[in-house]
Amino acid sequence: MSRTVARVIVDALSELGVRQVFGVVGDALNPLTDAIRSTESLEWVGCRHEEAAAFAASAQSQLTGTLGVCMGTVGPGSVHLLNGLYDAAKSHAPVLAIAGQVPLAELGSDYFQEVDNDALFSDVAVFRATITSPDQLPQMLETAVRTALGRKGVAVLTVPGDLGERELTADRPPRFSLTPAVSRPDGSACRRAAELLDRSERVTLLVGEGARAAREDVLALADRLAAPMVLTLKAKAGFEGDHNPFQVGQTGLIGNPAAAAALQDADTLLLLGTDFPYRDWYPEGKTVIQVDTEATHIGRRVPVEVGLVGDTGATVRDLLDHLATSKGTPDRSHLDKARERFDRWRAGQARLADPDHDKGLVGRLRSALDNRAHDIRPEALAAAVDRAAADDAVFTSDTGMATVWLSRFVEMRGERRLIGSYNLGSMANAMPQALGAQCLDRERQVVAFCGDGGLSMLLGDLMTLKTHRLPVKLVVFDNRRLGMVKLEQEQAGLPEFGTVLDNPDFSAVAEAMGITGIRVTDPSEVESAVRRAFSSPGPVLLDVLTNPDEVAVPAQPTVEQGWGFAVAKMKEVVRSHGDTSGH
Repeated sequence: MSRTVARVIVDALSELGVRQVFGVVGDALNPLTDAIRSTESLEWVGCRHEEAAAFAASAQSQLTGTLGVCMGTVGPGSVHLLNGLYDAAKSHAPVLAIAGQVPLAELGSDYFQEVDNDALFSDVAVFRATITSPDQLPQMLETAVRTALGRKGVAVLTVPGDLGERELTADRPPRFSLTPAVSRPDGSACRRAAELLDRSERVTLLVGEGARAAREDVLALADRLAAPMVLTLKAKAGFEGDHNPFQVGQTGLIGNPAAAAALQDADTLLLLGTDFPYRDWYPEGKTVIQVDTEATHIGRRVPVEVGLVGDTGATVRDLLDHLATSKGTPDRSHLDKARERFDRWRAGQARLADPDHDKGLVGRLRSALDNRAHDIRPEALAAAVDRAAADDAVFTSDTGMATVWLSRFVEMRGERRLIGSYNLGSMANAMPQALGAQCLDRERQVVAFCGDGGLSMLLGDLMTLKTHRLPVKLVVFDNRRLGMVKLEQEQAGLPEFGTVLDNPDFSAVAEAMGITGIRVTDPSEVESAVRRAFSSPGPVLLDVLTNPDEVAVPAQPTVEQGWGFAVAKMKEVVRSHGDTSGH
């Protein structure tokens, strides 16, 4: 007996090793969800919003390197997937989205809830198609999966509501043929790059997530070149920790002065597995060599002398073979200077994270200016989480200030992993991405760094954590603000406007949903509250009232930023004293 369209799709997902499908049930999806119901190896995770489902599927894909799957039903259900799918696309995460559609006979008739899915997903998907006949399977499904995995992007397969239960006339097992390829650049290009590196006096590496699988090769190259290693945020997991004596942290708005100086002081910059997008943070007048698997990424951000298109590990090994061995011990002064700067910066950050910081003379003076309410310093909260979290924890972070504090105070040591919306920059990603991560392994610790604005945007999916008994630990940086927007306004010389959030007691909301809620308002209780949250079974929401006026100083603050901030603060003080209405 031939299988139905729904059964072919669901059986294939099971054979591919997919363990969960995230979505919201609904009419056109009913044949598919019923097939999932009767498939022992596949779990349906019903979310409260399709955007959360797409974020969860993307997180699974990023953590495993395999296919993540989500579903949305007709019209609005598919539209709601869009933001999470954009995040997957920007993160190069292979995700298959199954989208519902109106019955075949109604296509193009402006039927109730009809949306042109092929047009809707045209910008986000590397593959999109609508099944119009059962006999298009399994070939169309094979193409969708191969394209998503091969191009590391989103594939959208649309299934009309009356098609899922139809049988194939020529059924066969799907064949995916998913062997990955390893590429390496031309030998002459490697020799040219090695010659430039040999002639350089001061080399700095800018290392991205694309180099994570080649950690030992990259460390060997850094040692050979005596090069400090600046990490992108996504490269923290894999390159941080005591076993990397070359790394000097991040650059950019969330970065530190040591990393910025390591880039500026170099005469040659070597980019490994990164397409770091912030052009303003690249130094000018440097010799640049770039290694990337995508030819279109070469020179996209900064002019490149030599571009090497290939797998990072294979390319680095080729570079090591071509580098001169007769130069003797390399001069390590550039590396030592960068590491000394980084150690000094970290020591200063550690003082800020000390719970007793505001009790000292400097702390009292500072808090009189920026923390008169004696709220909890976000640095202290992030550092406490770092100390308490497991060395194999998975971290997610909301876009904004929560990511800043994670970047600076949480070390991705051991087997820790990190997921965030670091390319799209969406709000509300941390909790649903943690949901997806925890579904992969219910015993592994998963910690979400949530902004109060991000958490409240998709608050309903707290219920998904509770329903599926997922022990995610949600750490809420509750500063009653859209903190990054506030900082951007003030750096531009504008008074804060539209950023204040009228928050509930998030811990009480969690308790009402059946989730353990802990609220912290006293700085002296942060450490014990974090440990209590991590030792409590099941999902926990830790609501910590943090200082809304905390400033994250960029790696290279400009005079214009400082002046703008001062002007903004003067305007805010005048407004608050002169206009009690808040206008």
